[in-house]
Amino acid sequence: MIVDDYKFLQIKDATACINQQVNLIGVVVETSAPKQSRGTDLFCSVKIIDESWPLGFHIKFFAETRAKLPYVDTLGDIIIVTHVVQTMGSEVVASFKKRSSSFALFEGRECSGKEFMPYKFSPNYKPRDQDKKFITGLRKWCMQQKVKGLNELPSFKDIKEGKRLNLLCKILHICEVKKNEWMLFVWDGTDTPPLSVEAKLEDEMENPLPLDLDPSPLPRDILCTFPAVGTVLRIIVDQGNESLGIKFLKTNKWVKIISVKCEIRASLWRAVLMPFSRICYLPELDTSVVQRQRLYNERLPSTWGRMPFTCFPWPSYITETEYPDVPFVTLMNVLTHEEVTYKYRCVVRVVAIFPWRVEDFRSPSGIYRLRLTLEDPTARIHAFLYAEDGTKFFGDFDSMDVLREKRDMLLGVPEEDKSQEVQKVSRNPPWIQCCLKSYYTDKSDVWGSRNFRIFDTTFVG
Repeated sequence: MIVDDYKFLQIKDATACINQQVNLIGVVVETSAPKQSRGTDLFCSVKIIDESWPLGFHIKFFAETRAKLPYVDTLGDIIIVTHVVQTMGSEVVASFKKRSSSFALFEGRECSGKEFMPYKFSPNYKPRDQDKKFITGLRKWCMQQKVKGLNELPSFKDIKEGKRLNLLCKILHICEVKKNEWMLFVWDGTDTPPLSVEAKLEDEMENPLPLDLDPSPLPRDILCTFPAVGTVLRIIVDQGNESLGIKFLKTNKWVKIISVKCEIRASLWRAVLMPFSRICYLPELDTSVVQRQRLYNERLPSTWGRMPFTCFPWPSYITETEYPDVPFVTLMNVLTHEEVTYKYRCVVRVVAIFPWRVEDFRSPSGIYRLRLTLEDPTARIHAFLYAEDGTKFFGDFDSMDVLREKRDMLLGVPEEDKSQEVQKVSRNPPWIQCCLKSYYTDKSDVWGSRNFRIFDTTFVG
């Protein structure tokens, strides 16, 4: 059948044209990254909708190189395809033929002077005046409709272990951790839920809780580009998923990541891209993106906006500081502060203590010497509790039972497990407030020798 180049079918009508060539125009709601076909070609899939078929319809594209495939800038853009062939398998799909088919991609919103100029098209695409009418109609329809697939994505605060999720987030950084293994650093302005700590207390000497899941510490200049509020989630991309085209992703772009699996490692959240995962760019004016950015912008100027979501209306009352009127900051604020030496007030959880035995908290001369692992939704750090700061925090007394009780309250040891000193128990540390100060130990390397210390904080139970 010879198709009329000027006749476009609605998707609903096209689904009935099995083994026939058709012309289609639709709104892109989903894309897949390029993958290797069984032959020498690469292929990808683009899911489109129109007024007649909001359920979505897939078009499969094949090409010799990535550059010849339709690279969709953002979901909600419009695609025109001609001479694609409808085929029937488990569902009706359209196949793009390299020699006879053509495509063109247009922005989903009107842009001054470029409303009808495609930003990517195949060599055999021929623009027609009739295209403008179809593009204008789809743009108006898309603006009037809340298109399913472009909105209502869960935030980081709603993630759950083992569940497959679609995430809406911003790509902040991409790094290759090993050959053909990548890590994405993504953010959406919200906090991941706090996790129970499963590690044994005595393991902190030989096998301490890691401060992050990064194979090596991120350079300070990269860390300083991250937002100070909201969790930066790590997403693992292993060798089996290199076909997702991770190296071609752009940073500082909002994306929808389809079907990722959330996991817990060392009581920290991470996500894993699956072989069937897909990454799609979203426009800055997408409803969900605008809403996510608005919530973040409203959170920042609030007096308590840097407190973790899950500690509202206030952290536990087991600690007090000497500076109740100083605004809280996040641990990411602490790590990225422009001055090496500074003082801060934070809301944190104590997830580990070293040494763990209360009998070892003080030296033989009676001086406190502890290292606490602190965390909030943005980071983990080590902070020391030393000498007079330790005395102010715990008090000056000789009862090991009282000290042990305070330690267990800080670490969130359940009441029924407090007698099991060397057992692995599930702990849920409370949110506490504390004052921190940063300092350096080597004048020739002030940033490299920077440490943190708790001060002017008292455990009041």
